[in-house]
Amino acid sequence: MANVTVAVLGLGRIGTSVALALKRYNERKDARHTFEVTGADMRTGVREDASKMGLDKLERDLFNAAAKRDIIVLALPLADVQDAYKSIAPDLRAGAVILDMSMLKQQSLEWAGKYLNKDVHMVGMTPIINPKYLHDGLDDTLHAAADLFDKGSMLLMPTTRSAKEAVELASDFAGLLGATPHFYDPAEHDGIIGLTEGLPALIALASFYMASQSSGWSDVQRVTNPAFGRLTHHLYDTHPDDLRDLLLENRASVVRHADELIGMLTSFRNLIAKNDRDAIEAALGQAAEDYNVWINKRSSGKWDDSTEEQSGSSFASNMMSGLMGGFLANRLKGNKNGDEK
Repeated sequence: MANVTVAVLGLGRIGTSVALALKRYNERKDARHTFEVTGADMRTGVREDASKMGLDKLERDLFNAAAKRDIIVLALPLADVQDAYKSIAPDLRAGAVILDMSMLKQQSLEWAGKYLNKDVHMVGMTPIINPKYLHDGLDDTLHAAADLFDKGSMLLMPTTRSAKEAVELASDFAGLLGATPHFYDPAEHDGIIGLTEGLPALIALASFYMASQSSGWSDVQRVTNPAFGRLTHHLYDTHPDDLRDLLLENRASVVRHADELIGMLTSFRNLIAKNDRDAIEAALGQAAEDYNVWINKRSSGKWDDSTEEQSGSSFASNMMSGLMGGFLANRLKGNKNGDEK
């Protein structure tokens, strides 16, 4: 059994859940490797919350946490990603693999190419989480979970120079976390993120700003229930700098989808103003039907009529079967010293 060192940089819900999933794997009777996890986050309160969730090896300094580690999971806010690459790049060990889970991938791939040595490999990863958490509307450290990735997917976007074995590692790592790996195009990915992440954040910002700036806010704020809380949760669990970067760094996609939404809102606004019951009922019926189809597919993982996709847990028995040559390969094949045969 080999000992694999992992640094998790960024201890929000995603990063802390990665650490908890690795801890869960270590406790399995059939575990083929032991993962030694060090978590790092510059935010004191976040480190305290991660400690409450059961993480014990925590650091403030990203450089110290990443230096000489086998695998670096980068789960930082967008505003910190470029500086992180600059900071950790000089002392990464040859053969190290960065698994970048930050929100947008085209920029990350560019920064990886700019700052990383040629013997360090980066694969962009985006988790599509366990459907049981789809409606909780919570994205902070204290809501991390070992099963956050179970029954979900992991979108993989390697750099052009990533070794085949590093890509295989990323795929195996996704399976160990409980997710099914899928390869994705970075540009298409960021376009979709504009719709599924950027647009909800924009709606949250606009809705709360409109309400809080209204003349009746002193009364409105007293009459707020979960519907309003879920709608505006981004302002609770996401730093304003991160929301800014989500909107501006992917602005072409966000603007395109915002224009489409404005057109749709205008259409519905006009139907409501005219009291067009038939049109509203038809739209609601169609939306409800389409929603039902989507939520059932999202919950089951079956997106067509074929058999259900292989779950991520089925990959675990073959975990790390193809990591890159040299030091890491031998370690993960069971050689304690990592010496080449």
